[in-house]
Amino acid sequence: MAKGIIFDIKRYAIHDGPGIRTTIFLKGCSLRCQWCQNPEGQETNPEIILRSSRCARECNECVSACPQDAISKDGNSIEIDKAKCDLCAKCEEVCVYEALEIVGREVTVQELLAEIEKDRIFFDESGGGITFSGGEPLMHVDFLEALLKEIGKKNIHVTLDTSGYVSFEDLSRIYDKVDLFLYDLKIMDDEKHEKYTGVSNKLILENLRKLTELGKSVAVRIPLISGINDDNQSIHMFVDFLQSLKSIKQINLLSYHRGGCEKYKRLRKEGSPITFQSPSDERIEDIKKIFTDSGFSVKTGG
Repeated sequence: MAKGIIFDIKRYAIHDGPGIRTTIFLKGCSLRCQWCQNPEGQETNPEIILRSSRCARECNECVSACPQDAISKDGNSIEIDKAKCDLCAKCEEVCVYEALEIVGREVTVQELLAEIEKDRIFFDESGGGITFSGGEPLMHVDFLEALLKEIGKKNIHVTLDTSGYVSFEDLSRIYDKVDLFLYDLKIMDDEKHEKYTGVSNKLILENLRKLTELGKSVAVRIPLISGINDDNQSIHMFVDFLQSLKSIKQINLLSYHRGGCEKYKRLRKEGSPITFQSPSDERIEDIKKIFTDSGFSVKTGG
């Protein structure tokens, strides 16, 4: 039986495709974008997070509860030895302050279908449906394919948010079961793309071209990062490439926000996250005009 690992379910979403949607976040991503908003979605396996601001310094319940002695007190701070932690969730169970949480849980197709059915009335009334995001949903392609087959029997609209950094063989297993692709483009310059995301963009661009040649419905999402991809040269590189494709009409411009920085701290990831800036509202309007003047329909956010 195919299983996947999810780290969140967002209900009543209105920016992840048409209508009211339930967005399901699958864990694992091949990219390491330096501005990542969901670093808890990078690793495929479950992880433990600590919200230090919620932790009661005088409380030692988690230290006492851990059977692996993975949690210790260092002055007023809680320290977690991830090499010892087996993610048993005993600490999460005893923490009344909800400072500790295991992020990522394994689910079956039937379990997730039951979650989806809870929101069916909102899909039917609004023209909404399910959106799969991440991470990169296609890192769980066996699970996703099995799940989409079942969703297809229920006539529910499916949107897939993808980085495109997957084999086209994997894409070909699911593209006929997806109604809309939200396709993320970060940077057009390949060397710069690899610097800021950890991977080349050649496969990403090639897969987008193939999807459009097949006539698939695709909206391109571009996260705008000040000083990285918001200059005129970068924007015109986006425009030139997208104009060379078939059927790309919708562009979604996304503003950077710093929510991911706090998540890095909770995950106790090595190194410090780099803080970027969003372009000004005026600059975003300028960018929007460049795209609209080039024949694209543009929305900001979602």
